[in-house]
Amino acid sequence: MKAMVLKGPNTPFVLENVPDPTPGPGEAVARVYACGSGLTIQHVKAGRMPAKFPRIIGHEIAAEIVEVGTGVSGLKVGDGVTSYYYLNCGHCKWCLGNLEPLCENSGGNVGRDCDGGYAEYIKLPAHLFVRLPEALDYKKNPAEIGVIMDAITTPYKVLSRARVKAGETVAVFGAGGGVGIHQVMMCHWAKAKVIAVDIAADKFDACRKAGAQEVVDASKGNVAEALLDLTNGEGVDVAIDYVSAQTTLEAGAKALGRHGRLVTLGGAGADFTVSSMDMLLKEQDLLGSRYATRREIYDALDLVAKGEVWPIVTDIRPLEEAEAVHERVEKGEVIGRAALLIN
Repeated sequence: MKAMVLKGPNTPFVLENVPDPTPGPGEAVARVYACGSGLTIQHVKAGRMPAKFPRIIGHEIAAEIVEVGTGVSGLKVGDGVTSYYYLNCGHCKWCLGNLEPLCENSGGNVGRDCDGGYAEYIKLPAHLFVRLPEALDYKKNPAEIGVIMDAITTPYKVLSRARVKAGETVAVFGAGGGVGIHQVMMCHWAKAKVIAVDIAADKFDACRKAGAQEVVDASKGNVAEALLDLTNGEGVDVAIDYVSAQTTLEAGAKALGRHGRLVTLGGAGADFTVSSMDMLLKEQDLLGSRYATRREIYDALDLVAKGEVWPIVTDIRPLEEAEAVHERVEKGEVIGRAALLIN
């Protein structure tokens, strides 16, 4: 099969013909139609996130099952599928409790610790494939359908994690990013007032189109003060931080109002200082959110199938142009998501 292979960190892709995968017991193989190209996998390519090389990266797939191994149930040849990102075990108390991101036997991530979607075929443990609703035409719109499992699902999960309610004010840090702009969209879908915070002022129009009522240019500093001004001194109800640098986390915490919630989603994962007195007097929450559960993927897929939201994918190219796509992702030039067409 044709595949884009990374031989090591911070190296160019190499287009190769590699053996077609064969499913073992409990595994399945799917034909990949498209795979999203987000910043997470660019971190792997750039060497900012560890991986086992050589590696075929990519996890935001729209695919179709072509072969199943022995002992597989619930999947059949011809099923349209996407993937679950974490290599969870499926049988520990956390997986059985619908909290798969906390799996105690996690084997890593698809596209980092096993080969991913930048290839004509992908082999995974069968329980990591997620069946697509029949209403989603993954052959007509493979790029958009493929990115749902991350770009839509991750912010959908944050809505419940942060207990976002209609009418509340939500500040999204890193709102111009590939997942951040979808968080803006999902908060707008939840009928919240959204303030987009980013240093890329050239993405503010896209943020407004996604549903932001206000924008804050973080490159000018004084983000907390700006958020307080926009809320008449009351502070935001929720601050969602996709950057998670010390400066953004501290700004988000300072901008929280009564019963405010700060959510961090990885990014730089930096330590930061917060006022315990504010937490006490205003009954504030500091929260972490890791990807999503399978159930939340199904929910997000259903939202798209019903036409309530639609992924923002603005750069769709053939697999052979992966290097050019990742150069744009690295420079922050992509609005929403980019994706590669495979088959």
